[in-house]
Amino acid sequence: MVFGKNKHVDELPVPVVPWADAWEFAIGDEERPATGGRKRPVLGVRAFRVPHGGGMQRVHAPCAFFPPQGTASDLRLYEDVEGRSLLCSVDGPEEVDGARRYAVRDGQGQVVGAVRRIPPLKHALKPTWRIEQPGHAEIVSSAEWAKGGVTEMVQKGAGKFLLGAVQAVADMGSEGGDQPAKSRVLEWKADGELVLTSDAQHRFLVRAGWLDRRLVFAYAVLLTS
Repeated sequence: MVFGKNKHVDELPVPVVPWADAWEFAIGDEERPATGGRKRPVLGVRAFRVPHGGGMQRVHAPCAFFPPQGTASDLRLYEDVEGRSLLCSVDGPEEVDGARRYAVRDGQGQVVGAVRRIPPLKHALKPTWRIEQPGHAEIVSSAEWAKGGVTEMVQKGAGKFLLGAVQAVADMGSEGGDQPAKSRVLEWKADGELVLTSDAQHRFLVRAGWLDRRLVFAYAVLLTS
């Protein structure tokens, strides 16, 4: 099935990536970026997208879809663009120990984990978020900038997708633009194990195979809703 708009007739459809196989992803509607042989990007539906390939073969393949246009807007994601196969849903918030807890359910309605929003402390400006996955320690994010910037991220093995975003912002800052010289990078750890990396543009890099991607999807949806 073809999802893109303004599609070149000689380009194959962008395939859907199984959500459990997604290691790098971000929310967007761009399926194929503009290149030397393509003046305008090819756009599709808004979805969680996985970068793949390079040059003219570069694509941002969907792995989880938002509800189709014209349907009720809620915290749900689907495995197909038509919205027939439910991937996961997010319950309304419950107040637990002063924090808002959002249970995350699979397509059959079973709870697979939760996302917690903790109010900011007295001197903090923003709330913090935590991810709960049964069988594992709570996943906690760091709201601090990576001390070594892009160099430190390379040493830690961050993916090219995330590093490209970080470097792009750094380059813009060095050219005198309005963008900051560094992009805020968050590291998510469970009992000391690095399981996820994200940046200020809500790009995600999964670092531990056991991490349920649906919980990351749920966090991103809550953060951007």
